[in-house]
Amino acid sequence: MRGLVQRVREASVVVKADGGRVEVGRIGMGLCVFVGVTHTDGEVQAAKLADKIWNLRVIDDDDGVMNRSVADAGGEVLVVSQFTLYGDTSGGRRPSWIAAARPEAAEPLVGAVVDHLRSLGATVATGRFRTDMEVTIVNDGPVTVMIEIA
Repeated sequence: MRGLVQRVREASVVVKADGGRVEVGRIGMGLCVFVGVTHTDGEVQAAKLADKIWNLRVIDDDDGVMNRSVADAGGEVLVVSQFTLYGDTSGGRRPSWIAAARPEAAEPLVGAVVDHLRSLGATVATGRFRTDMEVTIVNDGPVTVMIEIA
């Protein structure tokens, strides 16, 4: 399981619905996390990823040093499914998606990451699975970290 974590001042997700655009998730200060799932992932990896996200020390303290987690800072988390994190470009110009889990396997595991974050005390917003999403991010720093859970 992979999580691409970005520290944000704010972030939101809009989907196309009923001929218009609908905002389905929005956070203020915190982390926007794009989550990718592969074939060998399960509930254990989802819980580990959530724990890592919640406790990742990438929020500035009063001295401007990244010593605080989103848990410490009272920030929010936006989780967006992102199968393209498992894109393989080693064979040419067109990525292969073979390593990405099928939607029916990935959706409950992304949901498990969200559920575990909420059980830890996080305020979590989400995108919408199997839709074309527009994600707006005001990256803070910028700070971007890739987490890989085996």
